[in-house]
Amino acid sequence: MRIDKYLWCIRYYKTRTLATTACKKGQVRVNQEIVKPSREVYPLDTIELRKNQINYKLTVNDIPESRVGAKLVDIYRTDITPKEQFEAQELLKYSKDYYRKKGAGRPTKKDRRDIDDFTDENE
Repeated sequence: MRIDKYLWCIRYYKTRTLATTACKKGQVRVNQEIVKPSREVYPLDTIELRKNQINYKLTVNDIPESRVGAKLVDIYRTDITPKEQFEAQELLKYSKDYYRKKGAGRPTKKDRRDIDDFTDENE
């Protein structure tokens, strides 16, 4: 089965077009090699893909006939993604919470109080 179709079948991408685009951008590797969307996938291949700033790693267990339900995905792949990848994603969420966009205007009263509290704690 083609790699783009496989990633769509096991629900890593919502559409096959998104899976194809990810392959063309070089975000998908099979056995440490960047692949084209037409690359065939076989059982026991290792797939690495980058999606939403997380580097997923999976092992192909079996090839599905067509797109499978979410409950059946684990039959066809084994997720070997390190936990550090998900922890880094959590840290990114927290860093984005307190970021003000450039040109957003003057700080509000609440922003000013938060800044004052922050500087008081550091002194």
